[in-house]
Amino acid sequence: MNDVLRTLREARPAELDPDAPVDGRVRQGELARAMAAGPGPAEVRSRKAAWRRVRPVWGVGLAGAVVAAGAVAAVTFVPSGGDGPEPRRAGGDHGQTQKLDAKTVLLTAAQKADGRGDTMRAYWHTVSISSHTYTIGKGSARYSVTVRDKYESWTPSKQGGTAYGRQQYLGAKPTTAADEAAWRRAGSPDTFEIRVPVTPGGKITKPYRAKLAPTSRQPPKLSASPLVDGDKVYWLGRNVTMAQVRALPSDPKRLKSELMRWYEGHDTESDRPMDGGEWLYRVASGVVLDMPVRPEVRAAGFRMLAGLPAVKSIGRVTDPQGRPGNAIAVDGETPSGTLREQVIIDLSTGTALARATVMMKPAAGTDVPAGRTMSSEVVLTAEWTDSAPR
Repeated sequence: MNDVLRTLREARPAELDPDAPVDGRVRQGELARAMAAGPGPAEVRSRKAAWRRVRPVWGVGLAGAVVAAGAVAAVTFVPSGGDGPEPRRAGGDHGQTQKLDAKTVLLTAAQKADGRGDTMRAYWHTVSISSHTYTIGKGSARYSVTVRDKYESWTPSKQGGTAYGRQQYLGAKPTTAADEAAWRRAGSPDTFEIRVPVTPGGKITKPYRAKLAPTSRQPPKLSASPLVDGDKVYWLGRNVTMAQVRALPSDPKRLKSELMRWYEGHDTESDRPMDGGEWLYRVASGVVLDMPVRPEVRAAGFRMLAGLPAVKSIGRVTDPQGRPGNAIAVDGETPSGTLREQVIIDLSTGTALARATVMMKPAAGTDVPAGRTMSSEVVLTAEWTDSAPR
């Protein structure tokens, strides 16, 4: 691990130096990758990511992703309405008259994924929207605001290529009607100050001001960065190359064995103990959600998840963009309470649409109501393209 961190530090772009001034959009990108939850009795406490975002190396690079993964906001991370409506039970089951069990959901998705085409091209192109909610103020004056970002990335298929990224801040707003009323009582401020550590888990923080509306109506700027070591593109229990991603086995048992080689008994983002099933679920959710694996490997990922005893079916829901799907989930214990990590799947195409973290049972002293979505990530596009970004 120390060797990996040293490599990442050496690869860090100058603009990510902890002593450098913080650009608002860069800091927001870090915030959007940080998962935090639950205030302590005397002060706000934070925790590391509830699930690891398997993101291409772009813009801030792998070093930035490591910094972001360790960053925890000095505010309460509370349930949000997501990138739109909170994931909810979907009306109209389109012929589905009862809740399918998790194994049926995943095996159906696998069958559909198996039949999809796949032609590797110059770039793996993804578009996603992330949403996180933070608590502002104290006591009776507390209210929550939801911050949203859109990410677009182009990951090269060949080593030595350049990764491109585009991030667009979509603004912040009070999360619920009650939060909006409290926000108005507070004078309807148009900015919300959040503080984040400059290094993973560090005590030194820098402020970030989330604005009610996007800071500029101009199109977001395109960023570019070389691949770490010239070929590392994703995190999959370790930093991997595109060739390694494409070479993942299509047999569920072999895929599980390959991924579990890198399991060390703890959370993907911290030293918190975690059993192998929960760890595997977190890693595999990235495989089925938006990684450029071969269709038969994505199908193997679904089949592998179907074999995990802890995976349960949630039933028909809509994702934060309002798209209907079937949700599966795994519950895990954290210092803040029991968290449910949910993946929403479109069974008609064998496509994972989104994932979200839901507080199921708050720990004592955690000011987070049960049953609310705390964060979400929606994948709008995940496809090969020969078109370079403009």
